[in-house]
Amino acid sequence: MPTPVEILLVEDNPADANLFLRKMKQAKVPYIMHVVQTGHEALDFVQRKGAYADSPALNLILLDLNLPGIDGREVLKTLKSDPELRTIPVIVFTSSEAEDDITQSYELSANAYVRKPLDLAGYQTIVDAIDGFWLGVVRFKGRV
Repeated sequence: MPTPVEILLVEDNPADANLFLRKMKQAKVPYIMHVVQTGHEALDFVQRKGAYADSPALNLILLDLNLPGIDGREVLKTLKSDPELRTIPVIVFTSSEAEDDITQSYELSANAYVRKPLDLAGYQTIVDAIDGFWLGVVRFKGRV
């Protein structure tokens, strides 16, 4: 059995998180999903601080931009400026359609920018794409 992919979902909206998690249950590739609601929690998780001192090494991060406190842009900037964390692929997963957000995310080295869908079918399309490409095709550092 293959080693599960370790994924962190950074999402402050419980309804969006639950919908994503519900759709991910149909993924074909084994994964373990961790969920945090703030940028501060996300940074603590990846840096293994405080309550997250025993958190696992991550293979993939799904990051909302509009978070309370430390927003997703700052989380992305911090991740990609740290030599030990910058290799973790980050998919910005947000409701923003603003061209500035897209541009800034890629300038901060996001690996992809995905707009949250407005309906269940859209969520399924995104989950299928994540499952097929990110979990099924991509090879992650430290995971064979």
